[in-house]
Amino acid sequence: MANPLGSQFIYATCQVGAEAIIKKEVASVGWRLAFSRPGFLTFKLSEVQPISSFLEMPSIFIRSWGISLGKVGPGDPEQLACDVWKLLGEHPLDRLHVWPRDRAAPGHKGFEPRMTDESTAAERLLCATAPEHYSRLLAATNASSLAKRNEHVLDCILVDPGQWWIGAHQVNRRVQRWPGGIWSCNRPTATASRAYLKMCEALDWTCWPMKPGQRCVELGCSPGGSSQALLELGLRVVGVDPAEVDPRVMGHKDFQHLRKRGHEVKRREFNEFQWLVADMNVPPEVTINTVGNIITYRSTRIWGIILNLKLQTWELADQLPHYIEQIRSWGFPRIRARQLSKNRQEVCVAAFRPPRRLKRPTRRHPSAKHRGA
Repeated sequence: MANPLGSQFIYATCQVGAEAIIKKEVASVGWRLAFSRPGFLTFKLSEVQPISSFLEMPSIFIRSWGISLGKVGPGDPEQLACDVWKLLGEHPLDRLHVWPRDRAAPGHKGFEPRMTDESTAAERLLCATAPEHYSRLLAATNASSLAKRNEHVLDCILVDPGQWWIGAHQVNRRVQRWPGGIWSCNRPTATASRAYLKMCEALDWTCWPMKPGQRCVELGCSPGGSSQALLELGLRVVGVDPAEVDPRVMGHKDFQHLRKRGHEVKRREFNEFQWLVADMNVPPEVTINTVGNIITYRSTRIWGIILNLKLQTWELADQLPHYIEQIRSWGFPRIRARQLSKNRQEVCVAAFRPPRRLKRPTRRHPSAKHRGA
């Protein structure tokens, strides 16, 4: 049965500060800005489009997106919850996602994108006031469950006090399984640095086939947060950084520290690694050049890379397509880029190439040596 969900408007959420980049990028596909707040944008289309038309993300700076069904409010939470179901009508949906708009840039006065008490309370109210025919939707909704592929999700974004925006999306990518595209951490809090969270989200997003015992090198490892996340996977990690590393990481049996800069390590020393990650506090071009010199060395056999490219200014976002093409020229056919929910003013780029299969040695016929003799 065809899906009846459709709209002439699109919503998109993002990190506070990235709105201008998104407006510029989506203008090329004919989206016109309708309503905006820091971290939340809506766009008008020339005609009504079904939910299935928006499976591809038009910008790597968009964290979540879908069709916009309108807004409810102003009003108190109980009234808003009732108005949501009146607005929705009989549209078939499989799951409910509720999350708040970002109030500040990540790291500003300790702010982190996450679920709040307000969003949790709104979810409970929506469940309590829902019509009976949405029992399937509510049974699948809880804080620990993730949406499944091809499910239709009802989105409720808490944009302003007393005002909620309602939308819907169809799950086609892994990040669309998370409410608002916000990765949640269920890991211990005793971490070496905030880079631990960024690496955990990157690993969950990419799903690279990393296995215990494989070797990984990290450029710019200090103070050790990313390495800590990699060690938890059972990888053997070599961290390259002239600065000190947290004792919790230094004491791990599978960690080795090279107190050097990335370009100071001889390229042949990277021959035994399957994975490379870099989170260096340098301009993106420096990171690309450093990693490129390693990857293109004749004996390097690295399968996958995860790079955090620091954008000292938002204008550097215009260079991202160029950087991605450089990485592709190294022989990586599968490349993804995204501003992670744990990223600050930076972008995560992940690239993978299937490992080359070793050729079996050619067997000579038993009589060959006699013929040679």
